[in-house]
Amino acid sequence: MPDFSPTELAVPGFVLLVLIEMIWAWRRRPEAYEPRDTLTSLAFGLGSTVSGLVFGGAFFALFLWAWEFRLFDIPWTWWAFALCFVLDDLKYYWVHRFGHRVRWFWASHVNHHSSQHYNLSTALRQTWTGYLTLGFAFALPLVLLGFHPAMIAICAGFNLIYQFWIHTEAIDKMPRWFEAVMNTPSHHRVHHATNPRYLDRNYAGVFIVWDKMFGTFEPEVEDETIRYGIVKQLGSFNLLWAVFHEWIGIAQDMWRAPWKHKLSYLLREPGWTHDGSRETSDQIRERWLERQGAKEKSVSYENRIAGEAEAA
Repeated sequence: MPDFSPTELAVPGFVLLVLIEMIWAWRRRPEAYEPRDTLTSLAFGLGSTVSGLVFGGAFFALFLWAWEFRLFDIPWTWWAFALCFVLDDLKYYWVHRFGHRVRWFWASHVNHHSSQHYNLSTALRQTWTGYLTLGFAFALPLVLLGFHPAMIAICAGFNLIYQFWIHTEAIDKMPRWFEAVMNTPSHHRVHHATNPRYLDRNYAGVFIVWDKMFGTFEPEVEDETIRYGIVKQLGSFNLLWAVFHEWIGIAQDMWRAPWKHKLSYLLREPGWTHDGSRETSDQIRERWLERQGAKEKSVSYENRIAGEAEAA
């Protein structure tokens, strides 16, 4: 069994790419980087690394224990790695989707979306509290199938490395065949957008085909400027507030809510309230679609009136 951590080896490449993008931004798009925002992203990355070191060993030990009950003995071969990589990416899609659709998971994942800028440093905004959500359980089916936990960890590392480069505005569109199959900067810009059209879309890690299969794909359109961040922006560069604000929000909502609704503030989608005082992403999109429909009807009516006037 190899002792190999792809993400550790990739760190120098991450740093180099961030520096290259900074030079590009300085010349082409100065607003792409904001010093305080970038420092916050770097602090997120450091804290996430520490959190992983503290809790990663316990989860790995749990996986090794579960692996003893495996159904098959999957060998350390190239085809096993390829299959594990694809299945791990499918697992990532569902973990990521839960991260947006269940507030308990969102409290951890919101860290990654908290920047109003979209650049390679944003990719470093990884959670400090992922262990609280127990999202690692999504990988247990792979372990029980017979994939060794170390193989899964290596595939997950390469998955994370792939996702780094798609956090940029420096790349417009990739070739059409690549855009059709793989996750790209264009697809992932949609995922980080707060525009109603784009909310909770494109959950893919590596293969965008999962979104197309499960009905969550949305292409980037050229005539709409993307707004990044979260629906209710942080309004602060305070690192601890950025890390823990949603956990605090959950605690406050559960404390104030009637008993029959308390658990819903933990398990329902972000934005849900028992009194309708806030909106979920589905409600925001539905309201936007209604306005779009009203606009189209108005334009159609005006065009018809203009056509009748010309005919007369």
